[in-house]
Amino acid sequence: MDLRLQNKIAFISGSTSGIGFAIAKRLLQEGATVIINGRTKESVNQAVTDLNKLAPGSNVSGIPADFSKAAEVNQLIQAIPDLDILINNAGIFEPIPFKDIPDEDWFKLFEVNVMSGVRLSRHFFPKMLEKNEGRIIFISSESAVFIPDEMIHYGMTKTAQIAVSRGLAELTKGTKVTVNTILPGPTMSKGASSFIEDISKKDKISPKEVEKDFFKNMRPTSLLQRFASVDEIADTVVYFVSPLASATNGAAIRVEGGLIRSIL
Repeated sequence: MDLRLQNKIAFISGSTSGIGFAIAKRLLQEGATVIINGRTKESVNQAVTDLNKLAPGSNVSGIPADFSKAAEVNQLIQAIPDLDILINNAGIFEPIPFKDIPDEDWFKLFEVNVMSGVRLSRHFFPKMLEKNEGRIIFISSESAVFIPDEMIHYGMTKTAQIAVSRGLAELTKGTKVTVNTILPGPTMSKGASSFIEDISKKDKISPKEVEKDFFKNMRPTSLLQRFASVDEIADTVVYFVSPLASATNGAAIRVEGGLIRSIL
């Protein structure tokens, strides 16, 4: 299927690995020009090299910036040209009991997970409205609805992303700009892989057994009963930033394997 993304310019925050990297790969394969981002110059350069191998002849570049530092974000924004597609993917998480979460961690997760998208959207959203064309996607999580008791502060930031996204969508009324949120479920990203490996070593059981136990005891409502791949999430994202998804706006799109039981 031709998603009509040739020559579209896209920026993806937090895209040197995981879901962001997979989205970049798919966009490049569809003919888009892609700008990626990571915290260090080394990680960005390596990701650009890897993407050039996966999508030969594509147009990819990268800009380093740490989204926990507003000054670096402002420098990043000035280095990015006008966009057709903005994907707010930068995010961090940390499993920690509620009683042990200090104020600093609440602010840190909000700064990276929520304010990253706010700052980028504040700059590029008016430009999209002015030219009457554009796509903004916030990569949230099923944790926005199914708040994880092991990292409540993370769930809070994912819910906040949905609120920001829906609010921006309200400002697009009558235009060809859309703003949506994607809610991935448990996904085999670098972080999840490390999580499984750590438990496997600690409990002396296979990674497959760790995954089975995770869905039995921590995410029992999942219909998929496995981690999604980053490519499965990326395929959904790339469709919704395409012109083919022009009638979807202000939505929270679930790619969580049926984990959330509500039908709305």
